[in-house]
Amino acid sequence: MPILAGQIVKASQLNRMQPRSDAAAADTNLVRNNTTAVGDISGTTITVVTTVPNAVYTAVGTFDVQIGATGAGNIIGYLNVDGTADSGVAARRMDAVTRDTIAQTWRGVLATAGSHTFKLQGQTSVATASAGNIFTSGSTKLALTIAEPV
Repeated sequence: MPILAGQIVKASQLNRMQPRSDAAAADTNLVRNNTTAVGDISGTTITVVTTVPNAVYTAVGTFDVQIGATGAGNIIGYLNVDGTADSGVAARRMDAVTRDTIAQTWRGVLATAGSHTFKLQGQTSVATASAGNIFTSGSTKLALTIAEPV
């Protein structure tokens, strides 16, 4: 809703005019050996509180990944918003013993006001027993910007 000429502006409206940003980095490696299950990447959770419906979010996930010595496969990164995986993934087909950084940008609308939780998740398409199918600590990151309508 726009601010009209001559309208008395409230402090709550002015507070919403500036987008808010936050960032989080993985604090532990997410190891995906012997499993193809999706797992939460520890340390990459951000919780925000919106004051009005229809806030817009933009999230950027960077996934520092490597795959073990005995297999090749896909490394897949997800953004989970309020318990549901957002559409779009960060994906990379990797050969054995390789390391790469992959990224994805997500944009969406939070239909309701209140608390919202964003987190990164990771998965591999191969359940190899070799050590090294990981999303690495410190270099796997989530950057989030929230813009609330005035």
